[in-house]
Amino acid sequence: MTAAVADTRFRALGVSLIELLVAITIGGILIFGATQVYVDSRKTYEVNETVARLQETARYAMSVIEPDIRMSNYWGLVKGAGVITDSAPAPTTDESKCGATFTRDLLANIAGSNNSYGFSCSPITLHSGGNGAVATADTLIVRRAAVAARSAGVGQLQICSTRIAGELVTDSTSCTSPPEGEIHNLIVHGYYVHRDSVQAPNVPSLRRLTLVDGPDIRDVEVISGVEDMQVEFGINTAGTNGEAERYVAPGAVPAGAQVVSVRVWLLIRAETPEVGFIDGRTYRYGDRTGSGTTSNLNDPAGAGRPYAPNDNFRRVLVSRTIQIRNALGT
Repeated sequence: MTAAVADTRFRALGVSLIELLVAITIGGILIFGATQVYVDSRKTYEVNETVARLQETARYAMSVIEPDIRMSNYWGLVKGAGVITDSAPAPTTDESKCGATFTRDLLANIAGSNNSYGFSCSPITLHSGGNGAVATADTLIVRRAAVAARSAGVGQLQICSTRIAGELVTDSTSCTSPPEGEIHNLIVHGYYVHRDSVQAPNVPSLRRLTLVDGPDIRDVEVISGVEDMQVEFGINTAGTNGEAERYVAPGAVPAGAQVVSVRVWLLIRAETPEVGFIDGRTYRYGDRTGSGTTSNLNDPAGAGRPYAPNDNFRRVLVSRTIQIRNALGT
């Protein structure tokens, strides 16, 4: 083998410096592109996951509130709370912690407060500092009988009903037996929004004051992540049919009008801030349609103003209009 042939084969087995630089450059571009695709895909996945969780929170919260509202003013066999007499002993201290009429104002089967925490009992303290209820969120009270009939018992507020009359008792052992009569537990739920949740401070939550055995009032968490609740009542001024003529804020129902439907808005907020994201939207819902804006739902001066948070939390706003099946006591 000659030296010229050997030199040619030697050169054929290698690459030039220019070829090596080109290969490194192309490889770097491909790696950068693949990395960027992965980062973008990961970010998209995280955003989709956050939005999915917000939507799931909204669905669950509405699934709790909707059937409760729909069945308000249901009292078993009897039609309408006006024929139910209160034969139970005077409210106990535990039962009256949210006010003497909180559990027994059956004529107000659906009620609430506008842009304020309207319950007589203080909101529960969940963490040190005691943030309490969201100052400008609405509250909602639902009173009704439980759907399922119960056996006679002692210690629970119950509705004894027949086709012509009803009675509120804590001892239902002498109530009319089926099929002429039925016994149903009294349901009283007071919904409000808390600044904290059980799992962490500064994570807002939807909570519910609930009538339990005793009788007593228990403050329980429905779900975390609910930042605000706004409510409007659809009313029929004559109280003669179930058609809503217009919607008004809680506390603004005219005398003699019948609440026939309820419109609920829930603002759902992510539990943790998202790096690189700014929520620059302005939320207008319920009666948050006034002039100016507010960036703090806990500032009473912001009541009725659109909400412009301008922070790093993602949000979903949902609403639902719920017809009351027993609006006319039928």
